[in-house]
Amino acid sequence: MQVLTSPAYSGFFDGQGRFGLVYRNQWASVHNPFQTLAATVEVPVYQNKYHRYGLAIGGHILADKAGTLSYGTVSGNITLSFYKALNTRTDNLFSFAVSVGLNRTGFDPTDALMEDPSEQFAKEHVVYPVVGAGVAFYTQPSQSFTLKTGIAVYNINRPKLTYYNDGTSFLEPRLNLYVRAEWRFAEQWSLMPLAMIQFQRALGTPTSPTAHYTEILFGTDVKLYVDESSERNLAFQFGAAYRWADAAVFDLGIHYNAFSFFFLYDANISKLTPASRSIGAFEVGLVYHLNKKRNKRKALPCPII
Repeated sequence: MQVLTSPAYSGFFDGQGRFGLVYRNQWASVHNPFQTLAATVEVPVYQNKYHRYGLAIGGHILADKAGTLSYGTVSGNITLSFYKALNTRTDNLFSFAVSVGLNRTGFDPTDALMEDPSEQFAKEHVVYPVVGAGVAFYTQPSQSFTLKTGIAVYNINRPKLTYYNDGTSFLEPRLNLYVRAEWRFAEQWSLMPLAMIQFQRALGTPTSPTAHYTEILFGTDVKLYVDESSERNLAFQFGAAYRWADAAVFDLGIHYNAFSFFFLYDANISKLTPASRSIGAFEVGLVYHLNKKRNKRKALPCPII
């Protein structure tokens, strides 16, 4: 679900559409764990004959909740992306995208225990707009190597997020940097290293926006291409990654014709380990790639994918 990583990736596919579902359950051993459900859709608006430039529109709906107060967010976003080849062979591509959406964040105060019983929230839910943007670059210098990298910024508009009428807290911008490569080192095998860094200041006020959060993830996948004939496409993907000071991540993927299925497991190694008993997150995802063309697939994916 790379469109959830950066809106600029919504233009990187070949075909008539791409659709996805993902479910995540985090810290299942803790009472009322984090649960997230997301659905994505991407459709090309225009592609020129040789895929040298084009427009795509996409969107996603995401909902999560956690804790005894069911604190969570329901988010809907629409993305418009533009890609352009930087040469006539379309093995160097640039993509730019903007994303706009509406979030509803809130909680159920029924089971809340207040230190000061006289303290009351002015509201239980907050609705606010969000704006994001991203750029991505794809290159295929040889038949055995591809590289995709990008940068995205979310919450550019710094929406106000507070449950008091006179509150001055704002949701700070979140920066995402991502790089993914694929090196085909044998007829049927490839190595797929990745790295991602995310940075965001804590929910800030005009006088105290200093605290921040940083997420660093790096690892690699190995992919086995079992069948790449015109009648069938079958591949298996497995790997591991490390989220700095937080979790070891293991993943398994199966690609069969137009479908891709993913399963991920996070083994928690953070300071929450005594409560989580090292149980992190289970995540499953399904992607459907609509492509009516019946031509034989290449050994490496089309640069748009």
